[in-house]
Amino acid sequence: MNHVANQLVLTACIAGIDSLRYTPAGLPALNIRLEHESEIQEAGQIRQVKVTLKAVAFGAMAERLAKQAIASAWRFNGFLATPRNGKHVVFHIQEFQQD
Repeated sequence: MNHVANQLVLTACIAGIDSLRYTPAGLPALNIRLEHESEIQEAGQIRQVKVTLKAVAFGAMAERLAKQAIASAWRFNGFLATPRNGKHVVFHIQEFQQD
């Protein structure tokens, strides 16, 4: 199998944060909702882009994210995955920092 990159870097605001929870293995987990808005040039035209994205973080990253303010803006790094029981893509946050 070829190693194909699955890496997403997204500047977004925290739109919603669920309560910190724990996996059956005891790992902290946090579901959050991110909102991104920008202008992108596509096919020679300026396009307004708005997206709301479900995201999740685990471990120390979840604990750090749980303390951040709603509407605060960050640059998030991670990867995309579909949960076993899900139909929608979820952004798995591996790192975040002030943009």
